[in-house]
Amino acid sequence: MPIASPEVYAEMLDRAKAGAFAYPAINVTSSQTLNAALRGFAEAESDGIVQVSTGGAEYLSGPTVKDMVTGSVAFAAYAAEVAKNYPVNIALHTDHCPKNKLDGFVRPLLAISKDRVARGEAPLFQSHMWDGSAVPLDENLQIAEELLAEAAAAHVVLEIEVGVVGGEEDGIVGAIDEKLYTTVEDGMATVAALGLGEKGRYIAALTFGNVHGVYKPGNVKLRPEILKEIQDAIGAKYGKEKPLDLVFHGGSGSLLSEIRSALDYGVVKMNIDTDTQYAFTRPVAAHMFSKYDGVLKIDGEVGDKKSYDPRAWGKAAEEGMGKRVVEACEHLRSTGTTLSK
Repeated sequence: MPIASPEVYAEMLDRAKAGAFAYPAINVTSSQTLNAALRGFAEAESDGIVQVSTGGAEYLSGPTVKDMVTGSVAFAAYAAEVAKNYPVNIALHTDHCPKNKLDGFVRPLLAISKDRVARGEAPLFQSHMWDGSAVPLDENLQIAEELLAEAAAAHVVLEIEVGVVGGEEDGIVGAIDEKLYTTVEDGMATVAALGLGEKGRYIAALTFGNVHGVYKPGNVKLRPEILKEIQDAIGAKYGKEKPLDLVFHGGSGSLLSEIRSALDYGVVKMNIDTDTQYAFTRPVAAHMFSKYDGVLKIDGEVGDKKSYDPRAWGKAAEEGMGKRVVEACEHLRSTGTTLSK
């Protein structure tokens, strides 16, 4: 299937909300990790989302170039070509973008998509995230309202964050304090500023104790019932059941029961990065340790070309990550839900 059109992406999100499932949003940093994600979605018969962060976009441009827009455009072009060979719909997304990187990342990409749409083409990405968690809520929503207008003109969905995800991802650090829990008042303010679709479509990362990075179950206190409280309050005021399309960040180590509760309360997208990074790297470590003599030219020997050929360990890495994507689809109830069936 080709990369999802704006209409297909909208249908994906609507079906997820109605069916109480969510799409894994897999962070990728290379053609290999992209191929692994596509493989996993295809094996699970699930549509899905692949995304790049600011650091991932820089890396995709070349570690000595570090140009986020170049990396993003190259990634989108490559993804658009290879995704045609998989029987699922894939949406492209850019992850956390703080205020100081908007002008070098999200805004130029929105401008490219707007130009493409004006020519009758599809937007480059299907959604972009503005991470305003580090600024006061009023400023967060003011910038979000401006970006939402730009995104709507480019036929792109905007993702926002209201509250703070703790931990660190690509240099963005969130303190672990009371701001980990979005309030009903925060949710009300969001809808007052951005509406419920009439100004453009957006998805909202509301926080309920989420923390980026690695932690064991029980170390972080997730309270998914907060999502229900916010949905119920907004729904009562505007006469709409589960009015917000929600996003789950910082889910590594979450209990399956917590994930499933979040789905029931309107989560349609769950970001997965740490777990798939490990699933990609672990088979590479196993390859290097088990084929030590072949990978390295020890004591003047010649080594084994078949062992140090990057394709040898790359295939194992992609397989490992693909399996983790399949598992994510199972956890999020998206297995077998592809629109292409």
